Amino acid sequence: MKIHEERLRRPSSIRSLQLGDLKLSYVSDGVVQLKPYGWLPGTTKQDWDDHAAFLDDTGNLAGSIGGLLVELGERALLIDAGVGPLSSPDDPDNRRIGSIRGGDLLDSLAKLGRRPADIKAVAFTHLHLDHLGWAWHPAPDSDMTAFTGADFLISEPEWTQRRLSIEQGTTDEMLARLAPRVRTIGDGEEIFPGVRMSLTPGHTIGHAAYTITSGGRRLIAFGDALHSPVQVGRPDWSAVSDLDSAESTAHRRRIVEELLHPDTIGFGIHFADVPFGRVGTTADGRPTWHPVA
Repeated sequence: MKIHEERLRRPSSIRSLQLGDLKLSYVSDGVVQLKPYGWLPGTTKQDWDDHAAFLDDTGNLAGSIGGLLVELGERALLIDAGVGPLSSPDDPDNRRIGSIRGGDLLDSLAKLGRRPADIKAVAFTHLHLDHLGWAWHPAPDSDMTAFTGADFLISEPEWTQRRLSIEQGTTDEMLARLAPRVRTIGDGEEIFPGVRMSLTPGHTIGHAAYTITSGGRRLIAFGDALHSPVQVGRPDWSAVSDLDSAESTAHRRRIVEELLHPDTIGFGIHFADVPFGRVGTTADGRPTWHPVA
C-alpha cells in the first residue's frame, strides 16, 4: 500500500504548514468512524469497491476531529474546538457513525506551544457538537471552559437560527455556555489578519468556510462542506447530516473548483490523516486530493 493510501485509513496527528507569515496547524482532538453506506447514503457496493482505498480495516471512513490553529507571531486564532472529552463505542444499530473519541485538543495545543489563554478568538464553521467541544465543556479540574479569554465567532444566520442545531445533537446547555461570548460575523468579514469568513450553507443553515491568505497563497478551510477526501472526486455524494443536500452539493462543487486554482490549498477537518491538501485531476479528469503536509 502506498504511504498516501495508508494515511487515508487512519486519523490525523498534529500537522503544520507555513502560509506566508502565518503558521497553520491541525490540532488533533480525536477520531470518529463514519459508516460509508449510512454516512453517504445512496452509495453502493460498487462505489466502495471502486473507492476501497478510503476505507480502514473495519470498513469505515476514518474521520479526524479537531481544530485549525492560525498563528501570526504571538497572536492566535482557533477555528473549531473539537468534540471534547467524549468517548463512545460503536453501536451496531447506529448506521451513520461508529466509535467516537475526543479529548486531546488541549494537549495538542500544548505540544504546539500554546495555552488556551493564548487563543483570543475561536471561530466556528457551524454549531454541531463535534466542533464546539472545548468551547462549552469545562476544562480539566475546573468549572470554567478552557477558552476563558476568547470571543466566539459564529456566522449570523447560524447563531440566529441556532435552534436548528438542536435537532442534530447540540444541546441547550452547550448553546447557553457559548452565548455570553458569541459575536456574530457576516459574509466576507475579516476576523484575523488574512482570514475571512464566507457563507457556505447546506450542511447547516449558516455553515461557514474560512479563506486564509498570506504570501501570495490561500487556504480554504471548508469545514463540513466535505467530510472525506473521497468527496473531492464525488462532490455529488452528500452526507446524511446535511440539512439541504442540494445546497451542500452546489457548494461542494464550487469549493472543489476553487481548490483546482494554482496556489490554493484546502483544509479538511475530518479528512483522515490528510487534512491539508491540493486538488489535482486524474488521467480521466476527475478531481483528486493530494496531501501537502
